[in-house]
Amino acid sequence: MIDRAVRSSGSGASTRSRRLLLWALVASCLLFSFACAKPKPEPPALLAPTEEQMKIRNMQTRTFDISDRKVAMRGVISALQDLGFIIERANEPLGMVTGARFAEPNYYDVVGITVTVRQANASQTTIRANALFNNEPITDPEVYRNFFATLERSFFIGRN
Repeated sequence: MIDRAVRSSGSGASTRSRRLLLWALVASCLLFSFACAKPKPEPPALLAPTEEQMKIRNMQTRTFDISDRKVAMRGVISALQDLGFIIERANEPLGMVTGARFAEPNYYDVVGITVTVRQANASQTTIRANALFNNEPITDPEVYRNFFATLERSFFIGRN
């Protein structure tokens, strides 16, 4: 009877040690497989400027002979409203105006725009418009020409 008790306690310890050994083997295999895995390729330079980005930025930006940034902000808001945009936010300290509108003819497409206004120097203000169509950047120069033409008319009307 004592012999059975010794054997059963020994087999329990043996089973535990086998399980522990099995877990250690599985863990070491997993560790080895992760260690041998190829490193992830480095992502492309996502934030590096490209020639295309500079071209888009140039067509999105105009400098106006306006010395007061608040006047420029009011002109931007008026121009966007003239173009059918609903003003979502206007933050004067940051010089930022955002708006959106439904696009014709479908009216389920959305055009969004963010306009940034900043002082270039004492007598000039730089305005940059960044437009999206269904969350895709608009790169058509005609869209930005239309916006800036409307903005110039808004400044002209505001002066008179």
